[in-house]
Amino acid sequence: MQTDLHLDVALIHYPVVNRNDEIIGSAVTNLDLHDIARAARTYGIGTYWVVTPDRQQQELASEIVGHWTKGYGGTVNVDRASALSIIKICSDIAEVISAIEIKYGDRPLVVATSAITREKTITHERLKKRLDKGRGVVILFGTAWGLAPEIIELVDVFLPPLGGPGKYNHLSVRSAASIVLDRLLGKRT
Repeated sequence: MQTDLHLDVALIHYPVVNRNDEIIGSAVTNLDLHDIARAARTYGIGTYWVVTPDRQQQELASEIVGHWTKGYGGTVNVDRASALSIIKICSDIAEVISAIEIKYGDRPLVVATSAITREKTITHERLKKRLDKGRGVVILFGTAWGLAPEIIELVDVFLPPLGGPGKYNHLSVRSAASIVLDRLLGKRT
């Protein structure tokens, strides 16, 4: 595993938009916690940030993470405990950026994924080259129908949309996170 990697990921639950482009808060899900943590751990990610200001959602996420890291689940599945141990739950994106600044000594490069092509889009290959520069990087993944405009304003660069050969394009966020991490950090033979 690459130890000098300064890469974190953040799953944003608020503010995000719904299908009507209204700003909402989305629910934390057990599957997203587990699957993104496992992918993040596999690819050497430093911290997997779960961002929600909702206290009940934070408590739910903490309870799930606690079960698999400190509770019975962690004793029967140490691999799952290792994966979920990189999760940090926080209230907003400012908290994420501030913590990464402290950890790496500078404001991180804020990267986001999107289902549509946006200005400031760079290829996975270009971002991969920037990961070797030592600067902290955080990749934002939006839940629901994507990141709200106030989050978009904080983004330095976007990754191109993922998609298959057809027009259908509605991947789960956990699938998208796995694909993005593999494109950036996966072994190629």
